[in-house]
Amino acid sequence: MATILTRCPVCDAALGISELTCECCQTRIHGKFDPCRFCRLPPEHLAFVETFLRCEGNLSRVEKELNVSYPTVRNRLSAALTALGFNGANEEPMPAPAASAPGPETTVRRREVLEALAQGTLNADDAAEALREMS
Repeated sequence: MATILTRCPVCDAALGISELTCECCQTRIHGKFDPCRFCRLPPEHLAFVETFLRCEGNLSRVEKELNVSYPTVRNRLSAALTALGFNGANEEPMPAPAASAPGPETTVRRREVLEALAQGTLNADDAAEALREMS
């Protein structure tokens, strides 16, 4: 199954869905369609949510499966919830964040790179390269 692009590869603005096609009869429907909330998740958040569900929401199991610290699991959960549009106590989704500011997934990833560097599981050159790629 192909991954759906959610951001413009030129300007990084949100992409919309404008056509649906039936694979069987080739019927095409044109219009403006919103992708589902999970379709808009970056791959790293989607992978985390899948792991979280596979572990039945048990953060200790997620921690063991991903081989990361409990605070990292909590940070990834918070980042995924934010990316889905939830802001903690509110049940209503928040508006999508502006494309110009780095998203919470970037902040979480930077923190993970710095943790790996501090623990010695990542050398300084690789950490610098990973941080440059996020900019």
